[in-house]
Amino acid sequence: MIYQKATKYSQEEVEPRLREAAQRHKFGVLNVLDMQATLRNKGIEFEKEVRVYDICNPQAAAQALGENLAVATLLPCRIAVYSSAGGSTIAMVNPTDLFASSGLEMTGALAEDVQRTMMAIIDEAAG
Repeated sequence: MIYQKATKYSQEEVEPRLREAAQRHKFGVLNVLDMQATLRNKGIEFEKEVRVYDICNPQAAAQALGENLAVATLLPCRIAVYSSAGGSTIAMVNPTDLFASSGLEMTGALAEDVQRTMMAIIDEAAG
């Protein structure tokens, strides 16, 4: 399932809000993938702005990896920000659903905690 929030803010306005919200919740932004630019570099014109933020909480990642190294296939967590009418949409795949669909064994409490935190990050960034 996808969790998403619409916001009046543009991509440029969302980025610092998302970084600050992530930091408040002890997550860091590791990388930002600009899908529009990546596609353009491959000769494909795509009109909409789409950015994917790789974010991570080091303590949660270490705990999850300590339980099962195959969790690395699901890390880092990702939040997408894309253009929508009147602003942007901030979205993620729910971590609990991602883990359930992967078949990986993991403490449900950790996935639920990460999910609640990521929802808070999205809510704060959306304003």
